[in-house]
Amino acid sequence: MEDIANRIQDAADPRIQPSISLIDYDKKKIIVIYIAPRTGVPLSIRGRYFRRVGRSNQRMSHDEIMQRITTSTGISWDAHIEPNSTLNDIDFDKVNAFIQKIKEKGRLPIPQNATDKDILRKLKIILDDLPTRAAILLFGKNPNTFFPSAFLKIGRFRSPTHIVDDREAHGALIEQLDIALSWFRERLETEFIIKGGAEREVRWEYPLNAIREAIINVLCHRDYTSLAHSQIRLYDDHLDIWNSGGLPTPLTTEILFQEHDSIPRNRIIAEAFFYSGLIERWGSGTVRIVEELLAAHLPIPQFESKSGRFRVTFSKEFFTEEQLKKLGLSQRQIKAISYVKAHGSISNSEYQKIAEISERTATRDLNLLKEKDILMSEGTAGRGIIYRIKTP
Repeated sequence: MEDIANRIQDAADPRIQPSISLIDYDKKKIIVIYIAPRTGVPLSIRGRYFRRVGRSNQRMSHDEIMQRITTSTGISWDAHIEPNSTLNDIDFDKVNAFIQKIKEKGRLPIPQNATDKDILRKLKIILDDLPTRAAILLFGKNPNTFFPSAFLKIGRFRSPTHIVDDREAHGALIEQLDIALSWFRERLETEFIIKGGAEREVRWEYPLNAIREAIINVLCHRDYTSLAHSQIRLYDDHLDIWNSGGLPTPLTTEILFQEHDSIPRNRIIAEAFFYSGLIERWGSGTVRIVEELLAAHLPIPQFESKSGRFRVTFSKEFFTEEQLKKLGLSQRQIKAISYVKAHGSISNSEYQKIAEISERTATRDLNLLKEKDILMSEGTAGRGIIYRIKTP
């Protein structure tokens, strides 16, 4: 028992003290080892850091380790003073425009005689009259001098290697947001819906509010220590937005579809966006994206977090092959969905022919696709029933 305690202490850094006891169980002597849960700084085992995912242990990436350490201090990366910077690196015209938006929103009480510097101090954007990293990114005259990868790379793609149009969005974060949205307004297809009389509604290829939320998430949650810049890739059939920095623990891609705790990577930047009205509610950005896409009769987004990178994908097509495989569908069932997309509907007899299966198997498959909310049925019983893609 003493040897076990010593081996545990030697393997862990910081060292931990296990509780070890001997009990009688089923006429046997059992050694019971208890180690209390830890919070705060991560703990390494023989120089490696792990996190629990389901029933397995997975090694933590460098980004995850640094995020845990930063979180344990209670101070986010952007709250630190940026070395070698002064207030001369700040564009106070941008500061003034930002403060006017804060006053309009009324989310932060501001004394009537407060100066711009007073407000920046209150928000901890400047400390001891020195700019923080957040100050440089939000209001810097040239943020890329300090953070070379802090820009957006935007392009229209025909394939991963065929680029037909690209642009870079540099400058302060709000400028990057404006440049990106302007690019989308110029490139996205639009449709005009006549509602009656002279009134008409503009329907965008992808809802601008959803794109705006996705870009704001990039700017707030980007890992600015990474050498990788953020990328926005517009393809003919989908839109990809990539960002350096994976999801912080304990968030998962599944939880992003519902309201969740807000764990901003860059707290000062996120607070500035909230007080100026760019963020409506904490932890609701991804939910708003889902709502906007469903309201536009588009598929829900795909969220992916791995290898220190986060990606959100908007699609025009419901139930891509990749999505269907994730739902556990067989190649035969995926063939049925492809047929419906090409022909608008499928009947039981048509499915039997294209899949070369019995009526009983076809019925079972089609009912399963209905249960998964992929297909819906129309018509009366028997041969009159057809199946179509189920959309919101």
